[in-house]
Amino acid sequence: MRLVDAHCHLEVKDYPDVAAILDGARAAGLVHAIVVGQFHGPGDWGNALELAAAHPEFLSPTLGIHPHEAARATEADFATLEATCARPEVRAVGEAGLDYYYDHSPRDVQATVFRRQCALARKLDKPLVVHVRDAHDDCEAVLRDVGLSRGVIHCFTGDTAAARRYLDLGFFLSLSGVVTYKNAQALQEAVRFAPLDRLMVETDSPYLAPVPHRGKKNQPAHVLETARKVAELKGVTLEEVAATTTANASSLFALNLG
Repeated sequence: MRLVDAHCHLEVKDYPDVAAILDGARAAGLVHAIVVGQFHGPGDWGNALELAAAHPEFLSPTLGIHPHEAARATEADFATLEATCARPEVRAVGEAGLDYYYDHSPRDVQATVFRRQCALARKLDKPLVVHVRDAHDDCEAVLRDVGLSRGVIHCFTGDTAAARRYLDLGFFLSLSGVVTYKNAQALQEAVRFAPLDRLMVETDSPYLAPVPHRGKKNQPAHVLETARKVAELKGVTLEEVAATTTANASSLFALNLG
């Protein structure tokens, strides 16, 4: 069985011993993980690029400006983002999107920064990793308006109607540990509805640990539990979920998994 964690954050502050975390992931059946590089403030992009460079056989990076930090990005940061995302080892633009739950940045600024990253993904011919919370209507409208159809809705937590809209646009849906939670019935129905060949599994580490690890710090190894729940919901084997979601991640992110 071969699994890919389609979205994780592995900042040093959260994982002082990243090597041990990666060893645990391999032991759980993971063959690769997408490590998300995220803008923390002017000139600060975290450690995802450096970490992926140290483990190129197992980690592939992305880079983006999260909606929480949209208002802090300068023109120099956008220039850095474009130059860095143009590098071949950077597999996608993002995560980028809209977050109306926290509203850490004004919504009009979120939209502007999101559109700029959509345009960058099109310019570079790379997929877009989308963050959306309580903003499905506006997110779909932006994606449709810019004509973007290559990417993934990370940590998808919407219902069947939202799933249908993103699938119709051509996007993959990536499922986190939230799908294992008892109160996630609407999401679980959406998973039953969505074709398996349009799904991925992720951890969003260090957040959203799946049952039975809920409440603890998440790590890529735990993607196994999310895949197990997807198999239950779809009525297929864990091996089929692993094979299909790994193929989906490999296709979208142009991974060379051997």
